[in-house]
Amino acid sequence: MQTVGIVCEYNPLHLGHLRQLDAARTRVGPGGAIVCLMSGDYVQRGTPAIFPKALRARGAVLCGADLVLELPVTASLSSAEGFAARSVEILVPFCGALCFGAENPEPAALRRAAEALLGPEFPPLLRENLARGVSFPAARQAALAALGVDPALAAKPNNILAVEYCKAILSQNAAMDIFPLSRPAGVMGDLPDPENPSAAAIRAQIEGDKPFLDYVPEPVRSLFAAAPVHTLAAGERAVLARLRSMEEAEFASLPYGSEGLWRKLYKAVRREPTLEAVFAAVKSKRYPRTRLQRMVLCAALGLTARTLSAPAPYVRVLALNEKGGELLKIARKTGAFPNAGAKLDSPYQVLERRAEDLYGLFAREEVGPPGNRSRVQFLEKTLDNPPSI
Repeated sequence: MQTVGIVCEYNPLHLGHLRQLDAARTRVGPGGAIVCLMSGDYVQRGTPAIFPKALRARGAVLCGADLVLELPVTASLSSAEGFAARSVEILVPFCGALCFGAENPEPAALRRAAEALLGPEFPPLLRENLARGVSFPAARQAALAALGVDPALAAKPNNILAVEYCKAILSQNAAMDIFPLSRPAGVMGDLPDPENPSAAAIRAQIEGDKPFLDYVPEPVRSLFAAAPVHTLAAGERAVLARLRSMEEAEFASLPYGSEGLWRKLYKAVRREPTLEAVFAAVKSKRYPRTRLQRMVLCAALGLTARTLSAPAPYVRVLALNEKGGELLKIARKTGAFPNAGAKLDSPYQVLERRAEDLYGLFAREEVGPPGNRSRVQFLEKTLDNPPSI
């Protein structure tokens, strides 16, 4: 069975995502399958997902996905490099190709950039530029430019992740083709574009209680219309309570705290009254806002640098159709996931359950109960014996 993988957040799923799913369906044909690896309750920019993962996963199946797996929370909150590496590792046993968006969707150019990042000449050039006091993204762009690579491939958000996917495929020696699609330049604007809306612009509409359903596919409009909204701001007091109760050693163990950043955060938490004030006090050209948000969210969820870097021992199924069920059977028979359906006693399960229990605290209108009951109910309706891959 020919399969294409898509790494996604669907935060929320919109018309551009639908076009990607349609393109993937065209590639695999009616007999093929689409596997989505979707972030769960928390996303890579360091915030809770705006809608619960069960609804977003169900929406993906309604729009053309056959199987939706949950990207472990430790991968979802990783840097672009870790996010891409773990995603590729999970999808390789399922998929012969990986489909993603890029501002510059030329496969050869993306591969060249990935090869340059993995080459021996890159690290000293990166260190040389970092020594000048510039931010890591700027130092990375300058190092690639010195190697004859278009710096735009390390400057635009979708290009950055696209190159990281290519780098992960190369470094893992994965038997996986790439299927990049053009991501129009205007999709990252503040207001949703009718043809190419960005998820960020749609989230702004949702958070501002403005109309947004015209920007999402028709099959998911009723699903999202009454969906509970979750934001970092809604859970601010819960996050601040956790931050203010942490000891200095706990800040030192946080991910992304190198170069003394954890100490700056520690001091800001003890001085500033709000999360916004904390971010403003710590943010700089060297430390982008998303890095700080991931750091703070990891603190709120009890994730240390060690636990974030540890691989998850399994991947869970969020949604699937009949073809997705066939794909799982194939994975079990080939031994790609020998623990499918097994009950595991793993420290990761404790971490995972804690993250699920805390997600309800980010609900904007009404605090949700511990856990994610809708996910379990949907799996029970979809599959008689929901596997834990």
